[in-house]
Amino acid sequence: MSRPELTGHASLFYNAKEARKYDSSSRMVGIQREITERAIELLKLPEGRPSFVLDVGCGSGLSGQVLEEHGHVWVGCDVSRDMLDMANERIERKREAANGNESDDDDSDDSDMDDENNGEENGNRKQWKEEPSPGDLLHHDMGTGLPFRPASFDACISISALQWLCYSNSKDQIPKRRLMRFFSSLYQVLRRGARAVLQFYPETSEHAILISECAAKVGFAG
Repeated sequence: MSRPELTGHASLFYNAKEARKYDSSSRMVGIQREITERAIELLKLPEGRPSFVLDVGCGSGLSGQVLEEHGHVWVGCDVSRDMLDMANERIERKREAANGNESDDDDSDDSDMDDENNGEENGNRKQWKEEPSPGDLLHHDMGTGLPFRPASFDACISISALQWLCYSNSKDQIPKRRLMRFFSSLYQVLRRGARAVLQFYPETSEHAILISECAAKVGFAG
């Protein structure tokens, strides 16, 4: 099976059919979850409070879902509108579910208040854990640079996306130039001391070296 990067631009490969196929594959979902869990470990984010995380090449939002489960807030960007449509469907489902839960909570406000007051009288105030907000989405080509304000994010992840920048689908797509735009802008939008965990599948050792060199030139280490 040929690499998808060799078939053309990612926005064309991940059409509606491929996007739904990817999102419904239990194998792909499992792999994505496992890699994202490991990426979150490597980010070493502070415990006990949500972090604001950028997900580059977020696809159908599978990695964003894992970020939410860990209590973080995220923004995802992807070049495929069809993948983003899948991600948006997931986000809308979560919002609808959250709204339904809020209605249930309203019906039981009085009993909740009684429970809380009783807890205070006993010196044991209840601790409520607020659900993280669903992620926001942006249709964007990472090879043109990231369009966010400086120092916006606490961290960044990218799962199985960065290798697309090593391929050219037109005369104006020069891999090294696109990688430099991406890493330069990523360095700017991360807060001081923030980490980025970027997992990718290089086709050749030359691709891996090119990516590493471009990252190092703008100040990334490790």
